[in-house]
Amino acid sequence: MPQQHPAPTPISSLTAKKRPAVRYAIRVLILFCALLVAAQGWSAWTARQSRLAENTAATSNMAAALAAQAESTIRIVDTVLAGVVERVEVDGITPAASDRLRSHMRNMVSEVKELNGLFVYGADGSWLVTSLDRPIAGNNADREYFQYHLHNRSRAVHIGKPIKSRSSGLWILPVSRRIDRPDGSFAGVALGTIQIAFFAELYESFDVGREGVVFLARDDGTLIYRRPFSEKLVGRDVSRGPVFQMVRSSGPMGTAMLRSQIDGVTRLYSYRRLDKLPLIVATAQSKHEILAEWQQSTLLLSAATLLVVLLLVGVGARLVRQIMIRDLLEAELRIAEEHLQERNQELTVLATNDGLTGIANRRHFEESLCLELKRARRTGAPLSLVLLDVDFFKKYNDRYGHVAGDDCLRQVAAALQACLARPTDLAARYGGEEFAMILPATGQVGARYVAERLRLAVMDLGIAHADNPLGTATISAGACTFHGAPGDNEDPETFVMRADALLYRAKANGRNRVCTDLDNTGAAPVPPLAM
Repeated sequence: MPQQHPAPTPISSLTAKKRPAVRYAIRVLILFCALLVAAQGWSAWTARQSRLAENTAATSNMAAALAAQAESTIRIVDTVLAGVVERVEVDGITPAASDRLRSHMRNMVSEVKELNGLFVYGADGSWLVTSLDRPIAGNNADREYFQYHLHNRSRAVHIGKPIKSRSSGLWILPVSRRIDRPDGSFAGVALGTIQIAFFAELYESFDVGREGVVFLARDDGTLIYRRPFSEKLVGRDVSRGPVFQMVRSSGPMGTAMLRSQIDGVTRLYSYRRLDKLPLIVATAQSKHEILAEWQQSTLLLSAATLLVVLLLVGVGARLVRQIMIRDLLEAELRIAEEHLQERNQELTVLATNDGLTGIANRRHFEESLCLELKRARRTGAPLSLVLLDVDFFKKYNDRYGHVAGDDCLRQVAAALQACLARPTDLAARYGGEEFAMILPATGQVGARYVAERLRLAVMDLGIAHADNPLGTATISAGACTFHGAPGDNEDPETFVMRADALLYRAKANGRNRVCTDLDNTGAAPVPPLAM
């Protein structure tokens, strides 16, 4: 039936005449809005990059200042230690020398704010002289720094791992030097300690924001101090963290946007590795805090830009009538397409479904079987086929008539469809009273199970059949399985013949039964599937 179009109106005729001008106006409007949005986007991106560049320089300078502070602290303690070592090696540990040394060490601890304590240990780790007010009997031979000097002849300063002091119970950073006898053999260790709290007080003066971080660590990844401070983090191994990965790849200094291993916050990190000390200092500012001001200004400018764009779009309201007419025509076209699709679907159903039973017809069955055999060959999955028919169906028709016979076939088809549990399974009418089932990814046992379930379901229908010895309609079925493999050439016809031979075996053995590849009966063997 030819499609009827609405009669043209003065409005539609007028807009058709102005259509080129309307299109030109729309293009100009879109182009202007796009340029406006692009300019805003470019401005926002440039401001963001500028903001990040400024903070990159600031954090880099802060890292350099922190590194200088850390090095200055260690050098001051090392200078005091060098004097203690020189006194011990020259004066020895006689009672008089010990008293003078103890007085000197106390004066140094009281005058040098970086120092928490000074200690001299003997070659066996025993406490010889300390800056403490009271003598303490103990042994520090088990400490990491003591073992380092015991097995290392280096006279350089050694920065140990942070530990809890046995004298005060506080977290401290041990800075130590080796003491030698005149013959160069090991005589003991001179130790200076720095409270971890000293670094907290020192680094609190740097403004890194609420989510910012400052940390000091040994170059082996042992964390000495991290702001915000947490006692649980002291001594933690962060060698696999993003900063140390950057140290290994980029060298003694660098700046990058990294995600924290400890709290998962993304920050702009800058680090410095001290030249002559095994320490790394890093500072970081939260990416969110760095860009907070930029985000606020960008949001305001974007809102203003959006408002301008909306005002410009309002100018195009004159094109609404043209758009409405075009939409009307498109709606009619969509309706026509939907009707056409519905007709195509109906034709597809007629072409692929059996008119009597409503399940797939033979043509659809044969096409599906070819596709499933190819898939089984490609994937190596088993494919089972079941052929079945109604026992003594000709006698059923002769006794009850073709109308009752058609109703019987419809009931069997409905039972067949109900027994298929998967959407990939296919039930089809093969011809007359014969039906077929395609069962992808189903082995011999599964095929027999489905066929037996269908046989019982048909019996449960209770369709009266006086010419059947059981008094009700029954079915016989043959089920075979194809075990495909890549490279095999499947033959659908031979596959069907194989199932058909099993069906006839079921009939020959008394009907109302299922014969499969698994059966070992006295009947003639079923020919193998041709490859």
